[in-house]
Amino acid sequence: MPRFSILVAVASVLVVALVGLAACSDDDDSGSGTQADSLTFMPGFKPQANLPFVGAYVADKEGFFAEENLDVKIQHVTTPGDNFRFLAAGEVQITTADASSLLEHRGSDPPLDLVSIALIGQRGQQGFAVLADSGIDSPTDWVGKTVGYKGSQVTPDYLAILGAAEVDRGSMNEVRVGFAPQVLAEGQVDIYPVFVSNEPDTLERLGFDVTVFEAADFGAPTLGLTYVTSQEYIDENPDIVLRFLRAALRGIAYAESDPAETIDIVLEFADQEDPEHQRFMMDTELGMAHGTTADANGIGWQTEEQWQRLHDYLVTFGALTGPLTDITEAFDDSFLAEIYADGPDSLK
Repeated sequence: MPRFSILVAVASVLVVALVGLAACSDDDDSGSGTQADSLTFMPGFKPQANLPFVGAYVADKEGFFAEENLDVKIQHVTTPGDNFRFLAAGEVQITTADASSLLEHRGSDPPLDLVSIALIGQRGQQGFAVLADSGIDSPTDWVGKTVGYKGSQVTPDYLAILGAAEVDRGSMNEVRVGFAPQVLAEGQVDIYPVFVSNEPDTLERLGFDVTVFEAADFGAPTLGLTYVTSQEYIDENPDIVLRFLRAALRGIAYAESDPAETIDIVLEFADQEDPEHQRFMMDTELGMAHGTTADANGIGWQTEEQWQRLHDYLVTFGALTGPLTDITEAFDDSFLAEIYADGPDSLK
């Protein structure tokens, strides 16, 4: 064979070999050069510094998702509650939900397939604000006062506080209110239901000092915000769920270590919001993310006991139409166990 032909043949063999190696590399899911897995994360409200939102914002901007070989689209809900509809339709893969809301939706007709993969809020979001100079120092002082409630009915948190303080519900005037805390400042109500990481600061900014009562301080087993997906998505994509959660929890750890920089990141998503108010929200929720369980095991930790106690609490006060068959179907702690295998500080 002529020498030129031999060289061409050798070159052809090398090209084929290299193509084969590239194909093998593309088939290797663990390789850093593979195409990133895509998913959509939809926070359950507008852009702001709720802690589960923050974790994803930071993971996006600091490259934690990219390090997990994930391409995460962060798309905020327009109408609160639609995130569950999009999750059910497969248009959203991971969202957020209040723990009580998650159980209520699982108990609805038809039930929604919602599963908590991390419990970020170790206590509930709701409180009841009174003006600091109102003379209302305890729930026993609520007697004869006007109490506001949002939505269609009073909440289990309100009823739990009354029960713990042995206050007769009939001794107060209950009125439905909107979502403007100014009604408290204007004297339209004496007690106003608030989201503790948000509205107390809004009232303070209006020049009104407030005192906030929380059901957790009266023994109620309240829980807060969670990262949520569906059991179907967990079954089909466990590794993606693990990688998303690990990156988002790294984002929360980053927020604790550098809150000022984190607020700058938040404002890239919530550019119309006041930075000081966002800092108040984030700091408050960072505090609520801690507690005996989370401190011992890692932020986001969740247990069957916590979920069972919340479930029983909601059943007692009529927030669920009936008991759920198996509370363990409402949460999955396996991802947290893997992420924190080296201890609660392993992400810091």
